[in-house]
Amino acid sequence: MTTESMTRHNARPWQTLKRGLALSPELGTGLLGTLVLALISTLGRGVVPVAVQIGIDEGLMASGGPDMGMVFSVVAAGTAMLVVSILTGYWMSVRLFTVSETALANLRTRTFRHIHDLSMLHQQGERRGALTARVTTDIDQISRFLQSGGIVLIVSLGQIGMAAVVMAVYSWQLAAIVIVAMLPLLWIMRTLQRILASAYARVRTTVATMLGAISETVVGAAVIRSYGVEERTKERVDTAIEDFRDAQYKAQARSVWSSIVGEASNGIALCAVVIAGVFLGASGMVTVGELTAFLFLVTLFVQPIMMATERINEAQNAISGWHRVLDVLDTQPDVTDPGADGATLPQGPVSVQFDHVYFAYPGGPMVLKDIALNLTAKSKVAIVGETGSGKTTFAKLLTRLMDPTEGEVLLSGTPLRDVTFESLRRRVVMVPQEGFLFDATVASNIRFASPMATDDELHAAIDQLGLTQWVETLPQGIHTPVGERGEALSVGERQLVALVRAYMADPDLLVLDEATSAVDPATELRLSSALDAVTKGRTTVVIAHRLSTAETSDEVLVFDSGRIVQRGHHSQLVTEEGSIYAGLHGSWLEQTRSR
Repeated sequence: MTTESMTRHNARPWQTLKRGLALSPELGTGLLGTLVLALISTLGRGVVPVAVQIGIDEGLMASGGPDMGMVFSVVAAGTAMLVVSILTGYWMSVRLFTVSETALANLRTRTFRHIHDLSMLHQQGERRGALTARVTTDIDQISRFLQSGGIVLIVSLGQIGMAAVVMAVYSWQLAAIVIVAMLPLLWIMRTLQRILASAYARVRTTVATMLGAISETVVGAAVIRSYGVEERTKERVDTAIEDFRDAQYKAQARSVWSSIVGEASNGIALCAVVIAGVFLGASGMVTVGELTAFLFLVTLFVQPIMMATERINEAQNAISGWHRVLDVLDTQPDVTDPGADGATLPQGPVSVQFDHVYFAYPGGPMVLKDIALNLTAKSKVAIVGETGSGKTTFAKLLTRLMDPTEGEVLLSGTPLRDVTFESLRRRVVMVPQEGFLFDATVASNIRFASPMATDDELHAAIDQLGLTQWVETLPQGIHTPVGERGEALSVGERQLVALVRAYMADPDLLVLDEATSAVDPATELRLSSALDAVTKGRTTVVIAHRLSTAETSDEVLVFDSGRIVQRGHHSQLVTEEGSIYAGLHGSWLEQTRSR
């Protein structure tokens, strides 16, 4: 956790609430009208005790005997005011629901986009379930508070003020007694606020952990079954669920005390008013109607305070949610778009320059060390090396999924940090090793690279890559659903779709991260000519798992322990006895012959 994040977590809940509300300025839309409706609704609630006082003192206990006309008039007026209060309360609630949902939908969108803009380092540093919880359950908790607790807060403040004024008008002595009776409750609420803040922060943390454990279990179901670790996985998920249950139980148990104290304070206030009221009534300082009305007013005064104590848990849960959302929004991406002030890559094939580049993952050793090279435009370069030698990190720096720790990467002489994302993503495409697909059809996944492409254009591209025969084996051709993460297709088939998608993007720099590693030998042969078509006329960097790719490349770069230890054409490197490349090539040939 950053210093800024720790400072915010130690800040007062009111400061967090204030900043959270500032993130959603839409909440201020129509706020004045909502407050006016709340005022009308609150005043309507004060009609009952006033009507009771007038009905008793001027109706039932009139000097000339009961005045039923006065009683009926008071009842009619009170009923009319109650109807108005109910209608305005409904209208107020609708307005508040509409505004809060609009505001939080925008906050949800903003949080999601910020998470999406974070670099791969940030995303890899936190569990996916935890990030998902920021956009889902954390903001849902804020929504519940605004739509229930928010209404209660607005109405309660008005109701407390209205009841206090009317009580003071009837008897300042009794009003003082009620306020004094409430002081212990206010002090306990302040203490509980700090306790509940910590308790509900743990609730939000454990729910994120639970979501992460469940989502990983669902996504990794095949691996879990294949290794027979169902019981161990169940224990892990059960532990996460139990931790959440325990955190929720402890938070709720602490919040119960606010309700108990509220009930006790209400009872003490009523008893004190009755006792003091009898003495004041006997001395003629209050009438029967005023004392009766006062008992109603005590309820109107105490009830919102008690409801506020019951809403403390919702408020603290919401504030904890805001803490976590603020954590995300305050995290500054280390890979940022220069925006309107950025540069656009020059048109045409792209050249590549690494100017003494170093890279280390946070808290780890250097993964790349002093990488200095120039790749000419339109060249096809193969990157080879043992696992962990730095090949994939090199590709991520080249496509600016990450930035160097030291040094600079340039494309066509332009520093990569200065290039706008719009220009970079249009001109540079990377096909990752896993060939990720979205839960849609084959055609829809290919159209991510070219949204306006027609079916005929997709078929033409597939034919140019020599994949028509394969597509015809799919149940519905290009309209075959691929399933979540593409799991309805084999790993090799997912890579084929990813290659077609890259071809449709028509980039000037194409980076293939072992994109054919899971393709069977027969398909690899079919793809060899297709890859020639894909790479023709553009700069291509291929992380080669199978060295047949290196054999057909213009140049080969051999990585070892984060450094380039060999560089040259395949025919040159393979003859260097005892070299790393000669050893890799020999091992690959033996594996190929043994199949």
